[in-house]
Amino acid sequence: MLNKFSLFLLLFSVSGLCQAERADRDKPIDIDADQVVVDDAKQISTFTGHVVLTQGTMVFRGDKVVVVQDKAGFQRGTAYGRTASFRQKREGLDEYVEGFGERIEYDTRADTVDFYIQARVKRAQDEVRGDHVTYNSKTEIFQADSKNSAAGTPGRVHAVLFPKPKEGAETKPALERK
Repeated sequence: MLNKFSLFLLLFSVSGLCQAERADRDKPIDIDADQVVVDDAKQISTFTGHVVLTQGTMVFRGDKVVVVQDKAGFQRGTAYGRTASFRQKREGLDEYVEGFGERIEYDTRADTVDFYIQARVKRAQDEVRGDHVTYNSKTEIFQADSKNSAAGTPGRVHAVLFPKPKEGAETKPALERK
């Protein structure tokens, strides 16, 4: 039996593009926090206390956010806290991808967001939950994993996926169509 259960949710990409808003990359990064410690030599900034990082439509929140910039200028941000969240508008749609976890890692080079510990990611009505959920905007894939339970049985992930409405079909519930 598998120690780790993985679920690739290609259904997300079938029901529409999951790409992040591309214009966000060219927008300035705005960060509000109670305190910041900047280490210019190591290119590490640590923000604490009700941190809100915004870039275009992307909003990244946590009790603590650590941002590391590599030599090429790419950033990796890690948010910590029970209130850690990520939200970003999808390209060309009036929809958002949003997720929650006790730790969230956002990598601008790989275009990935990893949600850890009680992770939950939503897109429109669809939702995926697990110990670890990864959203990759380049490949348009969500992946969810769950660790073994305390009893040693394989962990479980949970997904709720809604079918895409057929073009021209009524969107009212069946009881209202009579």
